[in-house]
Amino acid sequence: MNHSIANQNKVPDISIVIEFLKQLQDQICHALEKTDGSGKFIEDNWKRKEGGGGRTRVMTNGDVIEQGGVNFSVVSGDKLPPSATAHRPELAGRTWQACGVSLVIHPKNPHIPTSHANVRFFIAEKPGEEPVWWFGGGYDLTPYYGNLEDCQHWHQTAKAACDPFGDDVYPRLKQWCDDYFFLKHRNEPRGVGGLFFDDYNQPGFDQSFGLMRSVGDSYLNAYLPIIQRRKDRPWGERERQFQLYRRGRYVEFNLVYDRGTLFGLQTGGRTESILMSLPPLVRWEYDWSPEPDSAEAELYALYLKPREWL
Repeated sequence: MNHSIANQNKVPDISIVIEFLKQLQDQICHALEKTDGSGKFIEDNWKRKEGGGGRTRVMTNGDVIEQGGVNFSVVSGDKLPPSATAHRPELAGRTWQACGVSLVIHPKNPHIPTSHANVRFFIAEKPGEEPVWWFGGGYDLTPYYGNLEDCQHWHQTAKAACDPFGDDVYPRLKQWCDDYFFLKHRNEPRGVGGLFFDDYNQPGFDQSFGLMRSVGDSYLNAYLPIIQRRKDRPWGERERQFQLYRRGRYVEFNLVYDRGTLFGLQTGGRTESILMSLPPLVRWEYDWSPEPDSAEAELYALYLKPREWL
């Protein structure tokens, strides 16, 4: 997207973005604790030597959530890493600030999908020049056992979050998500998608911030009803082993392709907070494929295919 500042009609105020993100982290953690029933988020406050810090909150071994992390951070620096300036030479020589909330929830029950959400803001400044800034974010769903009702609900909620900002927003962000969360080396999507956007600034600060807020605020509406519907569904060793196998794809994507992970590691970010997205247990198996006509085969045949859900 265009980083020119001609149509960015307002000087961005990072402080109001930070305030929103802190409230969003609180709201999501509170709702997930209530939904889980027994699990509690443990908070870890940390400082970054080069500038900034954050609040990492992790839940382990809840009734519903095997491991979940909800991270808030605001970091800054004098020089951007190669991952950020490679495609954006105009960022060279600028000081920068980035803030965001990022979360991943890995449930115990294989019938509940893993979910990921992220909303973020970035600004780079140089004396005597206009700031360069943008918003990014989105959320995506990774089921182990496909369920059409869940996928439609997830995408309906995503569409409702986008609709106030234009009829074209959901289709664009849905397609962007399908393209982004794709494992090229496996030739398969990571899950059933949702929303993804980055470098978002064209409508100006207020509208761009509005979209980011709408996406962040709609995550619980998208995910909690799916947890409620699936959390008591029985499962056994077969389902657990398939869940652990499919979690391997999650790890592969995050370590090989994910921009946030690479940016965090390249900027000397806090490794524990960056890698909290990884599942607690995972397995790989050489050249495995599902039995024909099984529930596992159905995931590949019907759900791990880019498609229109609505």
